[in-house]
Amino acid sequence: MKWSTRHLLPLVAGVALFNIATSSTTAQDWAKARLEASPRHREYVPLKHGSRTVQAFVVYPEIKDKAPVVILIHEIFGLSDWAKEMADELAAQGFIVIAPDLLTGFGPNGGGSSEFPSQDATVKAVSGLDPDVVTADLDAAADYGKHLPAANGKIAVAGFCWGGGKSFAFANHRKDLSAAFVFYGPGPADVSTITAPVYGFYAGNDARIGATLPATVEAMKAAGKRYEPITYDGAGHGFMRAGEDPGNTVPGNKTAREEGFTRLVKLLHEMKSAHVSSTGAPANTTAHKSPPAAATCHDTNVASTSM
Repeated sequence: MKWSTRHLLPLVAGVALFNIATSSTTAQDWAKARLEASPRHREYVPLKHGSRTVQAFVVYPEIKDKAPVVILIHEIFGLSDWAKEMADELAAQGFIVIAPDLLTGFGPNGGGSSEFPSQDATVKAVSGLDPDVVTADLDAAADYGKHLPAANGKIAVAGFCWGGGKSFAFANHRKDLSAAFVFYGPGPADVSTITAPVYGFYAGNDARIGATLPATVEAMKAAGKRYEPITYDGAGHGFMRAGEDPGNTVPGNKTAREEGFTRLVKLLHEMKSAHVSSTGAPANTTAHKSPPAAATCHDTNVASTSM
């Protein structure tokens, strides 16, 4: 059969549309592959509060003792394969991790993060979430985790990007947290009701968030709260994800990811083995500090890694 230009144009257009549609779903194949190779038990649990039910991704460690619970708050990109793979990595270190899909019910056909057709659509949906609904979802996750038979009663929260800011805000709301871990997220305007120590992880090349740190340090110090931020030189916003992406081309992201993960695990083990004081001398232990450059919550070294 002889193909004319008239026949070929629809075919070419169709292939282009297919490539565009599949590029967003394959951008984190590396994270999905690592997750699927994990030996740890993973499950989705519906958490009901009021008239709402939020789906949560739960991963258990393979240990004989009861474990602390970490509530993991996803990036502005929703509960992605990377967020779930991050949850699994923390579980491998001996913690029960609960990662609620905060887009549950807000996606097409009442779905969650996986139902959105594009990154832009996901970002828009996360940006538009009602803060009160987010807090209620996180409360449901914390309440569920606190009463798990395999849990030891200690709860921490860790959030990334958009979730980093929500982690800080949740520490301002939830009084039974043992610790809050904030990855490149801004602090709340009012920190007076925070009771848990807050540990910050920031990128040197992230002026948007870095510019907020002095005010947050001062506010936490004035309120007598424990706040220990560290800034990683040469890293960009989103380094915990970008730093383990095989496509990463920024050495600072990889270094910050490795050092940040080591610090996070160390602090969680300290929390597990001893009572963490809810207050303490404020600290500003800034490491590897460098002049920041402009960045956004979506920035990575490679466009495809931000999915």
